[in-house]
Amino acid sequence: MSSTLIKNAKIVNENKIFFGDLLIENNLIKDIAVQIEPPKDAKIIDAHGAFLLPGLIDDQVHFREPGLTHKATIASESKAAVAGGITSFIEMPNTVPQATTQELLEEKFETAAKTSYANYSFMFGGTNDNLDEILKTNPKNVAGLKLFLGSSTGNMLVDNQEVLETIFSSTKLLIAVHCEDEATIKKNTEKYLAEFGEDIPIKYHPLIRSEEACYLSSSKAIELAKKTGARLHVFHLSTEKETHLFRNDIPLEEKQITAEVCIHHLWFTDNDYDEKGTLIKWNPAVKTEKDREGLWKALLDDRIDVIATDHAPHTLQEKSAIYTKAPSGGPLVQHALNAMLEKVKEGVISIEKVVEKMCHNPAKMFKIEKRGFIKKGYYADLVLVNPTHPYTVSKKNILYKCAWSPFEGHTFTSSVTHTFVNGNLIFDHGLFDESIKGQRLLFNR
Repeated sequence: MSSTLIKNAKIVNENKIFFGDLLIENNLIKDIAVQIEPPKDAKIIDAHGAFLLPGLIDDQVHFREPGLTHKATIASESKAAVAGGITSFIEMPNTVPQATTQELLEEKFETAAKTSYANYSFMFGGTNDNLDEILKTNPKNVAGLKLFLGSSTGNMLVDNQEVLETIFSSTKLLIAVHCEDEATIKKNTEKYLAEFGEDIPIKYHPLIRSEEACYLSSSKAIELAKKTGARLHVFHLSTEKETHLFRNDIPLEEKQITAEVCIHHLWFTDNDYDEKGTLIKWNPAVKTEKDREGLWKALLDDRIDVIATDHAPHTLQEKSAIYTKAPSGGPLVQHALNAMLEKVKEGVISIEKVVEKMCHNPAKMFKIEKRGFIKKGYYADLVLVNPTHPYTVSKKNILYKCAWSPFEGHTFTSSVTHTFVNGNLIFDHGLFDESIKGQRLLFNR
């Protein structure tokens, strides 16, 4: 029986910070107390007053495997995630081939079982013509159903209203949606192509993928969820206007319609396009200061339930193309917690609220079994953070396969020092134990 005792930690859990010790036995949290006597042969880690957080759960990543492995792999990106304190992830279906059949979905699970350093699940992908496959999906061991209601690759744009209503009415799965109205984007794109040709200045990206495009799509999805009783989760809100579609007057556990915001929409604004260019080209687009302020307000008053990354790496060569050729998306898992702890230092958000939005709420929302909290009997997915150990993001310490970050050159004031996955110390001051692999997430549904 293996055991590890973490001593002298500031434990952050369920809106409290308390000083104490935590005992890990095998994969689980065995005890939490002000002081714990070390068991015989236990490994002892002195936290020296560092913060001990539950492992983060990222409910939206694109790890690019299979088919796009020149950009990223499950192995490379899960390693970067663990270095950033993310111990569990939910990955999206728009790979090559797309995870739109049960066989292709299980192939992804098999790859992750062999190569993922973090715990994992995958979304099943919906299309206009795969309802039979959707209905075969087991809600106990698959995170949910992903629908693209705006641009996506291949045939993953679900734009048939009759099909959408049938899907919403037929499945008990959590339905996660990307909301941007395709007709609005197409009209806006044609306008700027007529003015600039293919090389549209990047500053017009938030006018092409506009507030109107986002609001029109998300409001329709919410209307459909209310009509059908579907369990809806709206990914990556990017506008202040959309935040008013969501409620904060009931507990998260009672919500049928929930919302997410991503790191980049909380950090950047359209003022950053001049410096960052297509490196911060995302769908939905980074928009105005007013939008960012509205997203923060909705996050803090609980209309927005979760902070995620939408980690979506591309090679630097791909991102360096002209506007119409440069793909949307960027790498974020290694630096998401650092970015939010920066906002803690600035007084924008409390560390307890960060833990709520990045650990507790994803676990609650997806009903993930025994994760997301520091509780006896839960899996020991844990992160130690030194809030006074700064580091600068550089090519030398970026772990993404694409080898770049929109935070390159930025100095963060905190560092992740240790990450435990299922009780195993996988990351220790920059060193990895690559023999450790994550587990498949299970869901209490």
